[in-house]
Amino acid sequence: MPVPDRHLDLGCGDAPRNPYGRAQLCGIDIRAPDGDVAHEHRTANLVVAPIPYPDGSFGSVSAYDFIEHVPRIFPDANGGTRFPFVELMNEIWRVLAHDGRLYALTPAFPHTDAFVDPTHVNIITDDSHAYFCGPAPDGRMYGFHGHFEIVRVVRTERGAAYSALPGSPQNHGPRKLAARALRRWLRWTRGRAFTPRAPYLLWELRAVKADR
Repeated sequence: MPVPDRHLDLGCGDAPRNPYGRAQLCGIDIRAPDGDVAHEHRTANLVVAPIPYPDGSFGSVSAYDFIEHVPRIFPDANGGTRFPFVELMNEIWRVLAHDGRLYALTPAFPHTDAFVDPTHVNIITDDSHAYFCGPAPDGRMYGFHGHFEIVRVVRTERGAAYSALPGSPQNHGPRKLAARALRRWLRWTRGRAFTPRAPYLLWELRAVKADR
């Protein structure tokens, strides 16, 4: 059965990304758009609420500069503990069809880009994806019940990953990349920690649904 020709961008703002060039584009953000938009937009806070779509709705889901803002641990209403990032990964897997793709881009440890923003509360490492991949991932102990397989997990520059696939917007051109490089050089000359490795991790994961 072919995957749906629909894409969902998490934390989309007013301009959702469509990295696989799907025919229908949907977006979710914590706030409503400022005006009319060409995509289907739904408003939700995914730290505390599920993705507001039925099971198997999408052929792909993207999360550009998003998962680093989702807490790993959060108190629940009864004085217990929730794991919002694990819950979000469950939700992404749920709304993907079998063989659907997750395309996630996030600043990662040990680069300073992972830490400099005070709203980055979920620091991703080169091995974090292992908690969600394979038939028996480590995330099971925290309530993860999905199943992803690795398509690729690579270090990259942000601009390169934004424009790597056909449906990606071309809004991170040479001028922005040069400005980013200059900021890193200035941090280095001021004696701050400098990490030569590419600052971003790109996850491209495939959803596996056992009953298909």
